[in-house]
Amino acid sequence: MPHFGLNRRALLAAFAAPAAATLLSAPALAAEDGPAKIPVDQLMAEQALPDLWVGDAKAPVTIIEYASMTCSHCAVFTTETLPKLKADYIDKGKVRYTLREFPLDPLAAAAAMLARCNGDKREAVVELLFRSQRNWAFVNNPLEALTTTMKQTGMSQSAFKACLNDEALFKKIDAIRQMAQTKFGVTATPTFYINGDRRPGEIPASELDAVLAPYLK
Repeated sequence: MPHFGLNRRALLAAFAAPAAATLLSAPALAAEDGPAKIPVDQLMAEQALPDLWVGDAKAPVTIIEYASMTCSHCAVFTTETLPKLKADYIDKGKVRYTLREFPLDPLAAAAAMLARCNGDKREAVVELLFRSQRNWAFVNNPLEALTTTMKQTGMSQSAFKACLNDEALFKKIDAIRQMAQTKFGVTATPTFYINGDRRPGEIPASELDAVLAPYLK
């Protein structure tokens, strides 16, 4: 199993290294190992940070996505598949969805922290960061690019720095990642759990109906 050890020193050092963009240029696909099904009560156990759900709590289908902010396949899901999921399933009370952090690298951890620091705007910030991913994740100066991107949310430079220096927040995000890796067998992103069934890899919008049909009979 790959080891994605993270620490805050590595997070900050990554911004200073021009090679960071090269290291982050190949986000991992989800691996096939790990249990095929996880009991729903285990998946729904309290996390180090609260889950931010979208959809009716009584929806018959629950989708948990483990994603890394530097994962290009995660970005495609958010920008192309999630709008269909919302319109056809979440808004109609059929599906409840949440994204959990599984940063594969220090830059992804930083982006996840910045999204959490925006409180109830977290979903919108995640969408912004995924839509603009190539403008900040795969460049020679990711810190400057990420700072510029976050200005679109109204985040000040001082708030940006304070967020990235929040050691407690960093540890909580890493705790979510560690729990997913050690208890659920998540090794890469995106990894989805649909009513407890593990589905690794991207879900294209064109395949969404077929994927969800068995759960909505």
